[in-house]
Formats: sequence, structure tokens, C-alpha cells
Amino acid sequence: MLQSLASNSCVRLIQNHKSTWYFVSLILGYLLYLIFGAVVFSSVELPYEDQLRQELRTVKKQFLIENECLSEERLERFLKKALDASNYGVSILNNASANWNWDFTSSLFFASTVLSTTGYGHTAPLSDGGKAFCIIYSMIGIPFTLLFLTAVVQRIMVFSTRRPITYIHTHWGLSKQLVAIVHATLLGMLAISCFFLIPAAVFSALEENWNFLESFYFCFISLSTIGLGDYVPGEAANQKFRELYKVGITVYLLLGLIVMLVVLETFCELQQLKQLRKMFYLKKEKPQDRLAILEHDHLSFTTVSENKGAKSEDKTKTFLSVPTLASPNDDPMIQ
Repeated sequence: MLQSLASNSCVRLIQNHKSTWYFVSLILGYLLYLIFGAVVFSSVELPYEDQLRQELRTVKKQFLIENECLSEERLERFLKKALDASNYGVSILNNASANWNWDFTSSLFFASTVLSTTGYGHTAPLSDGGKAFCIIYSMIGIPFTLLFLTAVVQRIMVFSTRRPITYIHTHWGLSKQLVAIVHATLLGMLAISCFFLIPAAVFSALEENWNFLESFYFCFISLSTIGLGDYVPGEAANQKFRELYKVGITVYLLLGLIVMLVVLETFCELQQLKQLRKMFYLKKEKPQDRLAILEHDHLSFTTVSENKGAKSEDKTKTFLSVPTLASPNDDPMIQ
């Protein structure tokens, strides 16, 4: 008996706080996914890092042996200076000295990466004034970009998603949920083809040291606004039409970001995903003032109904209390 009562109470507790348990499971699942990613990245990349460290130590040792007049301390200072400059996008190599990081097209590309929060990190402001302006520019520009993207995506969604689904559902008589799923799948495949596969083939042809996988990797990292910065197009030495190339990449990033948001919004409007999201949301509670108003309206409605019922009963009783006549002679009008 006690066991059944305890089990029933546990079941009621789980049912009453179902969204809370779903949310806790979501947090645990996310933490496990983070740990899973850390384990995989560590197991895959750590051997390559160790191999690269050993190769650098070997090259450095061999260089010091061949140049006995140069001390290890002076070499360390030189390498530190070169690496610090490389972190700001300035290379000491002769074949990279012709490329400027802050001409107009490069600055336009940098501004687009800042506003879209991609931030490759290959170029950074050198001066204090540039860093201060970058902070102010981002504080205004990022919300402005979000407003711009929201307005553009909202208008595109009307013509790319909502109207086609409504038209097919109305004129062909198909299920709206089925049409939405098929439409979202086709739209996703079209976006992958036009903004991942085709650009990856183009980048692999234009960039000398990129293969198709590296080009596809750049497209995904860029359009998902991760922006690791390990692959940046247009930075090769003696790049042909570099200014025009940079402008084209800027346009590609902005259009690709808009298309990605349209695809995500299309999938988020699917009924199945809406129901999945609601599992983790808190239930909306009615405010106290609204509850008081509803209770007052209910009491008022009950009082009015009772008064109407009482009046109708009085009318019925009045109608039923008319005396019956045994004969016509009993009628006072006849008398």
C-alpha cells in the first residue's frame, strides 16, 4: 500500500513538473555533447600537435647548428616579434609583403566579418584608436545588423515559404504539415548546393593550396559565423584581382548568412519542431490581476444568470397562478 502511494506521488510529481525534467535532461545532454566533442577533438588533434612541435624543435635546432653566430635568445626574440606581427595580419615573408590588410576592400571585408560576428581573427586593429572605434562600431553595428537581417528574412519568408506552402495546401489539397516538411527539405538542399557545394568548388579552383574539403570547411565555418580564421580567401601572394575578389567574398558572406537564416526559420516553423521546443518551455501562468478579473467576471455572470432564472420562475408562477374556471358563469365579466 505504501509502495503504491509512493509510486503514485512520484508519478504525479513528474507529471506536474514535466517541462522542468525535460529542461534538466536538455542541460545534461548539452553538457555530455560538449564533453563528447572535447574527447574527440583531443584524441584526433593532439597527436598532430605533438608531431608539429617536434618538427619545429628539430628545425630550430638545425638552424642554430648551421648558424653558430646566432644565439638562441636572439632567435627567440626575433621569432616572438614575427609571431606577434603575424597575429595582427602582418607577415614578414617577402611573398606576402605586397598584400595590405587595411586598404578599402580589405577593410570592407573586415567590417563585414565584425558586423556578422564571424570574426576570422586574421586581421585586427593595430592602433588604440582603431580598437576603440571597433568597440563603438560593433556596439551600434551588431544590433543594426540583427535588425537588418530580421527585416530581410521576414520579407523573404513570405515569398519563399509561407505563400508556396499555403498555395499548395489550398489548391492541391495536400496536408499542410507534409507540404511544410517537403518544402523545408528541398529548400535546405538548394541552399547547400548553391552556398556550400558550388562555392567550395569555386574556392578550390581559385585558391592554390585549398582542396575541396578545405573549401567546403571554409564555407561552413563562415556561414555558421564560427569564423576560426585558419582559412581566409584572398590572402595568397600575388592574388589576381584581389580587390574584386574581396568584394565578391563579402557579398557571398552576407547573402549566405541571409539564406542560412531563412532555412533555419523555415525549419523552426515546422509543427514537429514547435512541439519539441514547447517541451522545454515553462508554462505561461496567468497574472494575478487577470485571474481576479476572470473571477469577478465569473461571479458577475453567475449573479446575472441567477437573477434571470429567478425572474423567469416568477413569470412562470404568475402565469400558472391564474384561476381555472369551472363554468362560464364563474367568469366575473359574464356576471
